[in-house]
Amino acid sequence: METSQDYLMVSMKLLGALGLLIYGMRMMSDALQKMAGPQLRHILARMTTNRLTGMLTGTFVTCAVQSSSATTVMTVSFVSAGLLTLSQAISVIMGANIGTTLTAWIMTLGYNVDLTNVVFPAFTIGIILIYMKRHRIVGDFLFGIAFMFLSLVMLSSAGKELDLEHNADVVAFFASFDTDSYWTILAFLGIGTLITCIVQSSAAVMAITILLCSTGVLPIYLGIALVMGENIGTTATANLAALGANTQARRAALAHLLFNVFGVVWVLCVFYPFVNLVCQLVGYDPAAGGQAARLPVVLAMFHTCFNVTNTALLIGFIPWMERAVCWLLPEKTEQQDEEFRLRHIQANLMQTPEISVLQAQKETAHFGQRVQQMFGLVSRLADEHDGQQFARLFSQIEQQEDYTDRMEIEIASFLEQVSENHLSDETKAKVRQMLREVGELESIGDACYNLARTLSRRNDSGKSFPPRLDEQLHEMMGLCDKALRQMNIVITGHRHQHDIRETFRLENEINLLRQRLKADNIRAVNEREYDYAIGTTYIDLINECEKLGDYVVNVVQARFGK
Repeated sequence: METSQDYLMVSMKLLGALGLLIYGMRMMSDALQKMAGPQLRHILARMTTNRLTGMLTGTFVTCAVQSSSATTVMTVSFVSAGLLTLSQAISVIMGANIGTTLTAWIMTLGYNVDLTNVVFPAFTIGIILIYMKRHRIVGDFLFGIAFMFLSLVMLSSAGKELDLEHNADVVAFFASFDTDSYWTILAFLGIGTLITCIVQSSAAVMAITILLCSTGVLPIYLGIALVMGENIGTTATANLAALGANTQARRAALAHLLFNVFGVVWVLCVFYPFVNLVCQLVGYDPAAGGQAARLPVVLAMFHTCFNVTNTALLIGFIPWMERAVCWLLPEKTEQQDEEFRLRHIQANLMQTPEISVLQAQKETAHFGQRVQQMFGLVSRLADEHDGQQFARLFSQIEQQEDYTDRMEIEIASFLEQVSENHLSDETKAKVRQMLREVGELESIGDACYNLARTLSRRNDSGKSFPPRLDEQLHEMMGLCDKALRQMNIVITGHRHQHDIRETFRLENEINLLRQRLKADNIRAVNEREYDYAIGTTYIDLINECEKLGDYVVNVVQARFGK
């Protein structure tokens, strides 16, 4: 007869095995995302041209990383970064729900096959690869697999040691629930949801459910109710991650919740016939009882049938789901003082360094567009003669200069957080390039502000440029605007699609024009075509434009890694 101390030790072993399972799956998932980060990024960004390919992509990626939460949070991150539309994200999330069913089948395998022979070789090879730093990530992946399989062996062992099927109190406790009552099913569904929300791991809840069912003490109907609850609870991860994100990201997370809730609702409407059909597929009779060894297979089959059927029912209604979440989460009108907020970087959505780098690239591209808009305000300021309008434009430029300073600091801080991770050489190089880019982009913002201050000084003096100087200044500013446009084309696209020579050509034009205008200015002042003060203000503007052109070249060189 088991003593309370024996039960305590076995319970501790059970909890330890669950902890090891969660850690192993997280370690394996992180390693896979690091190994295939850029590839996963390209797959999610490119293979979502329609609903079907989006769904298949979500299934494939989730099977690969063994975590629907990882895929979903990754998808929400991509929506936040503007890489996926909301409808594409919904199709990927549907596929992620199908892909996660593989986890249940792996656990079922662990309860029916002795995995010990796989565990120790995986540990041995993994530790060798970890010490061979070049293959460290592969070693982490093998360790994750080994920990996951070892935890399944431990869970199976702990389940046998507990011997719950011969514990009268436990058997009587579960027997006291009326499995024919919908209230009981709803209660267990709620329990499954709550536990999954708390532990943030649907795999852990699935493991516990399989353990209880495999011992024969938990009726299959109640076990399936827990699995349904786990499907709702697993959406909490993405919704929590999206709390501080933009509206589109929160809509994608909400779509995940609505998708799973709808699935649970329709299954509840046909609960007993649907469960009995699944039981028939694996040759299990719920009425007869017994055959506890088949119950893990029933749970895995139900999980698969539930998610596949739910996806088949809803994949044609993605546009309606998109409208529903847009109605539930309308776009908020941004306040004037919130304009500086980063659009694509969401620190709480940081996943793998590769995805974080992608977010930073999108934010850097947005930074480039902002400084070009700022230069557009300066060009308007140069032509403005109305005092009130001039003051309003100058105030906007001052505000934009403050935003560029803050953007540089926030993007750089984010990149510093990314660099604290274990990065590949390629990713390290990208981080260094972007730190250079944001520094030079901030310098462009400073140059725009210096131009505005010089124009303000001219405006305060009450003097204006002769028409010829205005034309020459417009010519210089036009070249600078072309250089900024070319810069933004480069930093928003792929390097191999663009030629750095176009930027150098524009910079050479700016330099030659400055030299010509500088010489012409010296001649005009000497010949008293205008006074020295006008000439000094004018040449200050020309020199600042030339500096701006140099900063543009620096940004493009950083983008090309030169």
